[in-house]
Amino acid sequence: MQVLSTNIGNLTKVNWNGKELSTGIFKHPTSSPLVLEIEKVANDSIADLKVHGGIYKACYLFSAEHYPYWKNRYPDLDWNWGMFGENLSVSDLDESQIRIGDIYKIGSALVQISQPREPCFKLGIRFGTQQILKEFIEYGFPGTYVKILEEGQVSSGDKLILIEPSANSLTVQQFFKLLYTKEKDEKILRLAIENLALPEYKKERLKKYL
Repeated sequence: MQVLSTNIGNLTKVNWNGKELSTGIFKHPTSSPLVLEIEKVANDSIADLKVHGGIYKACYLFSAEHYPYWKNRYPDLDWNWGMFGENLSVSDLDESQIRIGDIYKIGSALVQISQPREPCFKLGIRFGTQQILKEFIEYGFPGTYVKILEEGQVSSGDKLILIEPSANSLTVQQFFKLLYTKEKDEKILRLAIENLALPEYKKERLKKYL
């Protein structure tokens, strides 16, 4: 895996259901390295700190391999890296293989895979239709957030080096599908609840399904 693009965004005002609000989802490539801080990417804009940023959502990674699929579905958009609001566009990132809890070195930063991206209406604003939310969930490759274990600098061209694989076999894709499936697989549920890298509040919500 390798970083193909580092992306940041400025707050953009949009109209939503008759109200004006701000969003940081409009990311664009930058030639400068990104500095990954404990709760955010330096100089990146976050509109709603309740659902973005923070320890478990400090930086968002999305796979370059999924771009052709979405370009085919939405050919009229002005495509560039950062279209999904990701800070890092990464080659060969496979959510069906990457485990929640895996620890990687990227540039001088040390990060841990923490949770998949759960799409909200702002992704719909970015794509010009709320239909993208259903499509994104059905497609099943959501990218991943990371927790910053050691702050550092990341540049385009940096490789993701696996430092410590998770002892828990739960993949990003398995957890993503678990969140949106009505009939919860008990084995996957238990993996999620026992996974030390997941936020406690998410695990508590899942316990009711056991």
